Amino acid sequence: MELIRGRYRYRLVHRYPAEHGGGANVLGEVASVAELEVLLGRYAPVGLADLREAA
Repeated sequence: MELIRGRYRYRLVHRYPAEHGGGANVLGEVASVAELEVLLGRYAPVGLADLREAA
């Protein structure tokens, strides 16, 4: 979650390892947890519940 343009937004980012030049590719940016779950479902085979378990 980041403060972007005065609002808190959730950003789904793919980060590249340093050996591949580093950097990040923003896959999407949303305003709510529900929208984040939809965005995550488009790009990854895991859901928010899986991320919570991993944390």
